[in-house]
Amino acid sequence: MLEEMGKAAKRASYHLAVLSSAQKNQALALIADYLEQDSASILQANQMDVQQARENGLSEAMLDRLQLTQSRLEGIANDVRQVCNLTDPVGKVIDGSVLDSGLNLERRRVPLGVVGVIYEARPNVTVDTAALCLKTGNAVILRGGKETHRTNQATVKVIQRALEKAGLPADAVQAIESPDRALVTELLKLDRYVDMLIPRGGAGLHKLCREQSTIPVITGGIGVCHIYVDQGMDAEQALKIIVNAKTQRPSTCNTVETLLVNKQDAAQFLPQLSQRMHEVGVSLHACPHALPLLCEGPALVTPVQEAELDDEWLSLDLNVVVVDGLDGAIEHIREHGTQHSDAILTRNMHHADRFVREVDSSAVYVNASTRFTDGGQFGLGAEVAVSTQKLHARGPMGLEALTTYKWIGYGDDLIRR
Repeated sequence: MLEEMGKAAKRASYHLAVLSSAQKNQALALIADYLEQDSASILQANQMDVQQARENGLSEAMLDRLQLTQSRLEGIANDVRQVCNLTDPVGKVIDGSVLDSGLNLERRRVPLGVVGVIYEARPNVTVDTAALCLKTGNAVILRGGKETHRTNQATVKVIQRALEKAGLPADAVQAIESPDRALVTELLKLDRYVDMLIPRGGAGLHKLCREQSTIPVITGGIGVCHIYVDQGMDAEQALKIIVNAKTQRPSTCNTVETLLVNKQDAAQFLPQLSQRMHEVGVSLHACPHALPLLCEGPALVTPVQEAELDDEWLSLDLNVVVVDGLDGAIEHIREHGTQHSDAILTRNMHHADRFVREVDSSAVYVNASTRFTDGGQFGLGAEVAVSTQKLHARGPMGLEALTTYKWIGYGDDLIRR
């Protein structure tokens, strides 16, 4: 089955690669319209998925990610329309020059070809990924989690009808409909047809893809994000940023999971932190130095376990660790971080510069919330994933990250001497 899907996707990718921006935008506009017109079928499928997930004991955070409403679906459709307004990178000349040989050489952006995306209980990813791939002339094979397979199936059928209406091959967007996990392993070996693989899920999924895929894999999205409160930082300003980074949307990968506090200010700052976290409903998990100081305030506080420092909470829970200044903060992030997003809150610009240079994450912030690590917030318009690796793409992946380039040489009956 997957072999045939791969062949069909590759054929579709050749068609997509030569489309004009206007043709791609027309198809995207039709997809947005069809999503709204055929919303009943998608919402009905989603209700069935949500009901089964609830019966299977899925967490409230995951149920929230899974659930679609009419307004959410309209928002997803409008996001597709926004992709139409983004600059198409395909065909853009990156650089070029005339060589001493007389060869006029340039690098030009081209689609990757076929992109495979494996993700979990997030039906919006189905549409977002399809739209971004189509805008960049890529075919896509989607494999959503078993919790969303009815929703994904209904959504992809709507997208395929829109593609056919636009005169494009329906196989440009395909979904693996079976929830059989063995098909994931089979997809990982489909390197003859799939050019890049993007996993969007937990650490286990990323590990599986890194170890078993014969396709280049873009890993990321695991966000054990840190904020370090430097000595002398104004407590009220720090707390404002911490509350935003923890509570605005706790289930996202750019939410802060561990707060690092310098030991010089811990006695004064931590009781205030306890009070503020109590007000916003955040439970604290404290290191031995932080525990008694946090207990002076009203927040729910428990001792932190070592394993909790290496994992995402994705909930209203926050680790608190007292460190020995900037050196201790950098050392802790190097040991426990995932190279996603980390921040320093400071009034010492020398410390800020050191933090920026020495913390090796895809996004590093000075006096700002980690919640900004997002394609829309970065001005990319949208994102297909957040990469925490260093080759090809890093950080939020917008349209350019779904392209590669080819060298093109123009000669005047030129030969090499």
